[in-house]
Amino acid sequence: MSVPLWLIVLIKSAIVLFIVITTFAYAMLFERKVLGWMQLRPGPNRVGPWGMLQPAADAAKMLFKEDLTPQTADPFIYRIAPFIALATAMGTFAIIPFSETSAGVWSVSDVNAGILFLFALTSIGVYGISLAGWSSGSKFPLLGSIRATAQMISYELSMTMSVVGVLILAGTTSLVGIVHAQDRLWFVIPQLVGFAIYLMTAVAETNRAPFDLVEAETELVGGFHTEYSGLRFGLFFIAEYLNMITVSCIGTLLFLGGWNALFGLSFIPGIVWFLIKVGFFLFVYIWLRATLPRFRYDRLMAFGWKVLLPVATLNLLLTAAVVSVMR
Repeated sequence: MSVPLWLIVLIKSAIVLFIVITTFAYAMLFERKVLGWMQLRPGPNRVGPWGMLQPAADAAKMLFKEDLTPQTADPFIYRIAPFIALATAMGTFAIIPFSETSAGVWSVSDVNAGILFLFALTSIGVYGISLAGWSSGSKFPLLGSIRATAQMISYELSMTMSVVGVLILAGTTSLVGIVHAQDRLWFVIPQLVGFAIYLMTAVAETNRAPFDLVEAETELVGGFHTEYSGLRFGLFFIAEYLNMITVSCIGTLLFLGGWNALFGLSFIPGIVWFLIKVGFFLFVYIWLRATLPRFRYDRLMAFGWKVLLPVATLNLLLTAAVVSVMR
């Protein structure tokens, strides 16, 4: 008997979500440990051996904290905004290919225009943050949501321009096809400028330091999620980390050869190489947070419009010119 397609997709989705949520939990622990190491302090080490149960303790704390709703808030939008942010963050993993074997591609679904679908879905995530700030009925969340809209739309332009150079070299919008195009040479070499721009814009898109002006506690109390508590606050927290993992996976697929082996060590499974490269991206995220101070907001926007966007445009034009001449 043939297994129904919907059941296969359902099982794959459940497995991927379980792995992704587990990865989120221990990525959070990994970040706190690395920050502790960089700042010469131990980090979490009380809950379980080596602090391994700290994510479970944090989850329990979020579940049992009182969930408050301000009287001035729009009830429906206030409650649904965290789910919009989480749904868009989780939806991206439906089409990310994690590896490829003789049995096929390790993904829930292989979409031909995968990179276009990813950018379309992740761009919706700004609505969760914007609506959360607006619906809270408070000035500081509103300012955070306005910043989020301006910052994320601005840096999305530079990110998209940095990725188009890769698409020109690969000649396809399929994520699997882009990885296959890097069998001999990873695109991080010919697209080093594009890779640097992607890395910076990815940090800004996920609202991480030094670009975390959306939730700057020194200026906006807590930004767009000031009025959130309990589980709803936890959903925003999960969405942020899932977005970090998403852009790390995309960067691995576009610039670092995906699951292609390094130094010809092809006896190591492709999924292992993929996870190592994604881990490298996450480590860079943590490294930046521990090292750089927060930007001033006007300088953040000026950097995006006056530096990153022109450089990304120039990189795209040069890539197109070189490829047209070579062909």
